[in-house]
Amino acid sequence: MTWQPGPPPPPGGGYPVGRTPSGLFPSGRPPRPPRPTYREPHPVTGAGVATGGAVAAAWLLLFALLGGGLHGYAWWTVGAGLVAWAVALVLVRFGDRGVGTGVAIVTGGGWSIAAALVAVRWMASGDWPLW
Repeated sequence: MTWQPGPPPPPGGGYPVGRTPSGLFPSGRPPRPPRPTYREPHPVTGAGVATGGAVAAAWLLLFALLGGGLHGYAWWTVGAGLVAWAVALVLVRFGDRGVGTGVAIVTGGGWSIAAALVAVRWMASGDWPLW
């Protein structure tokens, strides 16, 4: 077998159809325009999440102190949490998404604490504490 040269490059630039140069070597073609940059209208920031969490914790604590015992604490926490989640939904849709996220996270944590306390009392006494 003897060596034979390959086919000549196609006219109009020297690149086969469907092959794009990598950009490592100049090709004589004009550069592509920059890609568009998309920005979030209300970006989530750590400060916003922390602010929402702190406000929600204070809100839940305020209503938890209104309950005289476990029964009152649990129901006040459920009610305050429902209001807080409604506010979080409005914030996430129309306002600061970070604050809404912090409110939702802390509200879920507050509900978990209330549910755990109810479950512990229920296991200890054998009587459902919320009725």
